[in-house]
Amino acid sequence: MNRPLIIPRTLKGFRDHLPAPAMAREALLETARRVYRSYGFSPIDTPALEYTEVLLGKGGDESDKQLFRFTDQGGRDVALRFDLTVPFARFAAQHINDLAVPFKRYHLAPVWRGENTHRGRYREFIQCDFDTIGTDSNAADIETLLVIHDLVSAIGFERFRIQVNNRLVLNGLLEILGLIDRSSAVLRALDKLHKIGAEGVAAELAERAGASPEQSDRVLEFARLTGSPESVLTTLEGWLKGNATGELGIARLRELFTVAQHAGIPAERLALDVSIARGLDYYTGTIYETFLLDDPKIGSICSGGRYDNLAELFTSQKLPGVGASLGLDRLLAAMESFGMISASATPAPVLVVHFDSQHMPEYIRIGRTLRAAGIATEVFPDAKGVGKQLKYADRKGFALALIAGETEFAQGVWQLKDLRAGTQTTLPEADLAQAIHAALQQAPAKPAG
Repeated sequence: MNRPLIIPRTLKGFRDHLPAPAMAREALLETARRVYRSYGFSPIDTPALEYTEVLLGKGGDESDKQLFRFTDQGGRDVALRFDLTVPFARFAAQHINDLAVPFKRYHLAPVWRGENTHRGRYREFIQCDFDTIGTDSNAADIETLLVIHDLVSAIGFERFRIQVNNRLVLNGLLEILGLIDRSSAVLRALDKLHKIGAEGVAAELAERAGASPEQSDRVLEFARLTGSPESVLTTLEGWLKGNATGELGIARLRELFTVAQHAGIPAERLALDVSIARGLDYYTGTIYETFLLDDPKIGSICSGGRYDNLAELFTSQKLPGVGASLGLDRLLAAMESFGMISASATPAPVLVVHFDSQHMPEYIRIGRTLRAAGIATEVFPDAKGVGKQLKYADRKGFALALIAGETEFAQGVWQLKDLRAGTQTTLPEADLAQAIHAALQQAPAKPAG
């Protein structure tokens, strides 16, 4: 009796990664590692599953609703991590005696959130986090800004803007307005300003934060402040004069912009946006969001902030932290729309054509020779027709093909075919590696005719 076939399909919000986009993703991960390491961040890893109590309540009501939560075989209440920051706080509290403080880490790994899906947003996605824990120095906040800038620039973007704010500034306003005990509801409402507009935020402030019309108007007036960083900070100084919390936030922002300018960050790539609230409850200070100017609708591609109290949920030791995360999948969606992702589905630029089965040892040998010379090379396994092998090469995106049969072996030469340009040259084996390196470094010539 034949068993029915299982229909191959993926869950909503989850996806398979074919070679070309997977290679683009790996390239981004390699860039992130390189930039993070250049600032002295060290790699760590944590389990995908955590005890639910570790995750619950750390990101707010929305994050709690989005947890993939279940009881495991041992009867334990567990959940998949929804970000990498909360597990890092648990990690730091558990291992702090084995770490030098301040501790700088990066972590590139998948996270899971049961949220609605749309362009660039999935239920399983990779985060590329970097954090500094164990210091409340504003220098760490400023370095976080520099890392974000260097990372986005290293990926290949020129037109982007990092928008910053400081939760202390908003908290100072809420203290003055008598709303500080309802700050979580205010923050979540304010974080939706660009999605639901001022009227929608006002309605949510009234419903969820119990704000009066006067209080809502003041919060929205604050969020709509625009202008140069200096002009906005000057206005805020007048509004928050005498409030220690707000004044500290203003001072830290002013220092951030001064040092960023001194460090050579272009002014057009950095802006003060007091409407940024970042919905996660654990942020306490500087917050960051990064937007591509040519595709702002994709949303923030690199976000984060300071969280001074998160680790204290796991330890009595004071472990303030600050960090950010690259939105890898969202960024890949933008790069695809900009034509920045190669269609190539192979990491090897050279294919050795298996022209004659009797010479299979020679094909394998030349592959090893080229790899020893630093050239990634694939040897086709079967002695099929040359046309079929070249069709395979074209489909996978090889740049070059090496072809040799009885005549070439007798003469000690190889045919080097540039698959991009359609040109072909005959070369002695001793010259192959140099010729291939040169061909891969230059743009392909257009075929004649």
